[in-house]
Amino acid sequence: MSNTLLINEVFETIQGEATHTGTPSVFLRLQGCPVGCHWCDTKHTWIVDEKQVIPIAQMRSKENDASSYASMTASEVLDLLKTYRAQHIVITGGEPCIYDLTELTTLLLITGYSVQIETSGTFPIKCHPATFITLSPKINMAGKKELLDEALDMADEIKYPIGKPSDVQTLRQQVLSRTSCENVWLQPLSQSKSATAICVEQATLNDWKVSVQTHKFIGVR
Repeated sequence: MSNTLLINEVFETIQGEATHTGTPSVFLRLQGCPVGCHWCDTKHTWIVDEKQVIPIAQMRSKENDASSYASMTASEVLDLLKTYRAQHIVITGGEPCIYDLTELTTLLLITGYSVQIETSGTFPIKCHPATFITLSPKINMAGKKELLDEALDMADEIKYPIGKPSDVQTLRQQVLSRTSCENVWLQPLSQSKSATAICVEQATLNDWKVSVQTHKFIGVR
């Protein structure tokens, strides 16, 4: 895609997952994702439809999930983010790496922000080298996108969704066998008791960690 970024929403909150848990953050959610995770909670970000373009001010004031988005340049995004207080920026989606994020991440980092990208690892990650990469690998999803070795090589943390015991085997065989990243987080799907129990057991056995989506417990987005 071009250097124009399609922004579904921007909001300030507390990062509730993995390494940066507890960090005041501004989430920048990009539009577009071809991966097709059946349990995705942001399916409204999947489709890019030019009829859904809205003004930046309208995008910023959205109160409910919607497929509408604003088209912005990296410099416009930077100006928007400066209106928030948090100094940690989380670029998420959708699948943010369908975009070249080099210009945006560079602008943010030289301005003094810390920057994190949350990605499935199914597209090349184009960003400033100092960007923190959260890789949440998606295996055998409906979109048939393959996990890329080059994305695995860039991961600062692996955050893997766990719903059943076989997910742990998939993590071992198709992800951890291909990366040297040792910062591994298990995230229970839907915060179910059974998935959480699996995560706690396997984290204890393997010196991994459990990401429990703390933002949901403290009542923020």
